[in-house]
Amino acid sequence: MSAIIDDKVVAGAKSSNTVKKDPIVALTERVRALYLFRDRYFETHSIDEAIKKNIDVEKEMKDTLSKFDECKGYEIDGSRAKYYYLKGRALNVVDRFIPQAEELLSKAVKLEPKLIEAWNELGECYWKNDDIKQAKNCFVGALQHDRNKASLRNLSMVLRQEQTSSFEERIKNIQQGVEYAKEAVSLDTTDGISWAILGNAYLSSFFTVAQSPSTLRSCMSAYMQAEKDIIARSNPDLFYNKAVALKYQEEYNLALQSFENAMALDPLWETPRNKRDELLKYLKDIQNSINNNGYVKPKRLYQLIRALDVKHLGPYKDGAYTYGGKSIKLDLIPLQELTLGLNMEKVVFGKVVCWIQDSDCVPFAFCLVDEQKTCVVVTVYNLAKGRGVTVGDSVGIPEPFVIHQKFSYMNNDFDYKSIRVETPIVLVVNGRKLGREQQASANLHTFKKTD
Repeated sequence: MSAIIDDKVVAGAKSSNTVKKDPIVALTERVRALYLFRDRYFETHSIDEAIKKNIDVEKEMKDTLSKFDECKGYEIDGSRAKYYYLKGRALNVVDRFIPQAEELLSKAVKLEPKLIEAWNELGECYWKNDDIKQAKNCFVGALQHDRNKASLRNLSMVLRQEQTSSFEERIKNIQQGVEYAKEAVSLDTTDGISWAILGNAYLSSFFTVAQSPSTLRSCMSAYMQAEKDIIARSNPDLFYNKAVALKYQEEYNLALQSFENAMALDPLWETPRNKRDELLKYLKDIQNSINNNGYVKPKRLYQLIRALDVKHLGPYKDGAYTYGGKSIKLDLIPLQELTLGLNMEKVVFGKVVCWIQDSDCVPFAFCLVDEQKTCVVVTVYNLAKGRGVTVGDSVGIPEPFVIHQKFSYMNNDFDYKSIRVETPIVLVVNGRKLGREQQASANLHTFKKTD
C-alpha cells in the first residue's frame, strides 16, 4: 500500500458512527504482538525451525499490515502520526530496508516531532539503508526530547560505524559509544538488548583503543547479563559477538560453541560458520606446528638450538629487570617447567621456528622452541601492523602467562600450552627489547549483522 492510499484511509476514517474499540489501541496491540512473535520465536518453535523464522516473520508482518486496512470505518483522524508510526514500525520488523517504512515514519515525525518512538524507528530505517549520518541525526534528535534506552543504545552502535576523519576521532566515538551503552543499561538493567550492545561497545574498544584483558572481561560480563533475557538470547548476533570475545580471551572451546549457537539461531547467516571454520583451521595449524616443531627439519632445528646464547636475553640476562623503578628478580627456566597462569620472577628463552597465520591478524602467533626441544605457541597482542618476529629469532619472555588448551571438537583433539603476551614491548628479540613503535591497536574487521 502506498503512502497516498494511507492518507486516504486515515482521512476516510471519519465516516463510522460506532466505535467498538479504539483502532489505535488495537493496532498498537497488533504491532506489539508482531514483535513478540519475532523476538520470542523460540518460545513457541524449536531451534530446528530457525531456518523458517524469517519467512514466518514476513507472513506475520503481512497479516499485521492487513489490520491497518480494517481501520477504514473508525475515527482515527486525530492520530495520523501514531497510525503512520505503527505501520512504519510493522514494516520495520524485518532486517531489510523497506522504503515505505521510511516514508511512513518520516510523515509521523513531521506530524508529531516529539514522537520519540517514531524517531527511533526512522533512525533504524536509515541505518538499514546504510545512511549512518541520517540515522545518527534521528537518535540525537530523540534524545533531545527524552533520555531513552533505545536512542542511547542505537547511538552507541551508530558511532561505531560512523566514518571519521582521524584515528583520534574514531577512538573518541568508540569511547562515547561505551558511555551511551552504559547509560542505556542504567535506565533498564533487565533489558538484555542494552547489555548486548554494551558488550559490543567494549569489544570495539578492545580492538580500537587497547587490547586490554580488563576490557574483554567487561565485555563478557555484559554478554552474560544479556543472556538472562529471552529476547537477547534469541538473537544470533549475541552469540556471534560473544564468540569473537571468547576467541581473544583464548577460550577457544567456548568460542567454537558460541559460533555454533549463532549458526543454529540463523542457519542462513554465513559469517558465524565461516569464522568457526577459520578458528578451527587456526587451532589445527597451531597443534600441528607444535607437534612437528614448526615443521623445521631436524638439522635446521639443531642449528637453531645451538645458536641460543644467553646474551640474547639482553636486559634479562643478569637475572633481573627494572620495572617502575624497582628491580625484579628473574630466573631462567626451561619451557617445560612453566606452570599455568602467571609465572612470576621467571623468564623463558627460545628460538622462533614458525609463525601461524590468523585470518583476523590478531593475535600474532609463533612457535618457540628452547634447548630442551620443548615447543609452545606464543600469542602476542597489541602488535603494530607489519611487525613481529621471524624464524631464527631468539626471544625472551619475562613472567610468562601460560594457558593450557585441552579439548576435542569435531573429531579434532587439542592439547597444547601457549604463552599469552599482552604487549610486545616486554619481549626481548635477539638481545634487544622491542620499542614502543612495535605496539599498536588492531582493527576489528567486522562483527556486524545488526551491529
